[in-house]
Parts: sequence; C-alpha cells; structure tokens
Amino acid sequence: MSFKATARESGGITVVDVSGRITLGEGSSMLREMVRDLIDKGHTKIVLNLGDVNYIDSSGIGELVSGFSAVKGQGGELKLLNLTKKVHDLLQITKLYTVFDVHTDENTVLSSFK
Repeated sequence: MSFKATARESGGITVVDVSGRITLGEGSSMLREMVRDLIDKGHTKIVLNLGDVNYIDSSGIGELVSGFSAVKGQGGELKLLNLTKKVHDLLQITKLYTVFDVHTDENTVLSSFK
C-alpha cells in the first residue's frame, strides 16, 4: 500500500488523513510537501491522522519531527491522532512520544487547540 494523504478542514483546523507507508522516498517527501504547502497557505493548526499508516521508517519519523518544527516555527501546532500500535511503539522507543501531542479521539484533538 503506497502513501496517500488527504486534507480536510474542521473548524479552522486542518486534518490530514494519512494512509500507507511513510518511508524514505515517496512517502516521506509527499508528507513533507503537504505540510509545507499547508503552512504556506497559512494553515498552522494541523492534525495528522495516522490511523491507516501501517509502516513508518526513520525517514518518516524525521519528517514528522521536521513538520512539527516547521509548524511550531510559524506559531502553530501539529498534533497526532489515531496512532497504530507499530507507530505508537516506535514513538515510545525513540522517546518522541513525549514531544508530540498524541490523541485517540478526533473531537478531543480538535478541542485541544488554543
């Protein structure tokens, strides 16, 4: 299953539904381009819904961190939603779980924005 991402608006917050693999090459570069494009258009409240991401490698983790930093640099917030067990465990192992604001419910994450 290849990488796929679609963005939708919900009350001024952009939710990006991501599916497939976030890996070196197509997946990570497409994620980078999508986040940068959203920032360029003034979207600084972003939720990455990773519920359908079945695999992420170190390059993909790097893109999550890069996107987080880019959004934060613009005064915004990037939050994660619906981590699969594999992605959750990977973020725990890399100690990045404490860096990201992670949620399991879309309504909760949307209401958590300032």
